[in-house]
Amino acid sequence: MGGINVGRWLAGGLVAGIVVWLVEGLASFIYANDMLATLEAHGLGMTEGAAAIGLSALVSLISGLALAFFYAAARPRLGPGPRTAVTVAVALWLGGYVPSLLGYVMLGLFTSRTLVLWGAVGLVDMTLGALAGGWIYREA
Repeated sequence: MGGINVGRWLAGGLVAGIVVWLVEGLASFIYANDMLATLEAHGLGMTEGAAAIGLSALVSLISGLALAFFYAAARPRLGPGPRTAVTVAVALWLGGYVPSLLGYVMLGLFTSRTLVLWGAVGLVDMTLGALAGGWIYREA
């Protein structure tokens, strides 16, 4: 039994991260105004500009690397292919996005509509990212 092909993991993770970043960026147009209005109503703001874009790209890259890593780790047990990629995406979404969204619910800061949109977008971007990263990944 071989280990994870590091080169393909990094390539798959990069592609997955780009997909996550693009989907998040495009989808943010749906809820950005609501989010910004909510923050302003609480005397809060959001950093914009090159630093914020760079940080969002870094977060997406980390997400993509995690998706590709867990896909690579799951392949020997669940088999290669889209079903495994979707399973990994849903598992990471449940373990990452959902607890974060529930934290926002406890704070009462954002509307239910905004949180549902964030959750739906997160599930979509993680699924598409995992599918893209899984398409790239192969064992050594």
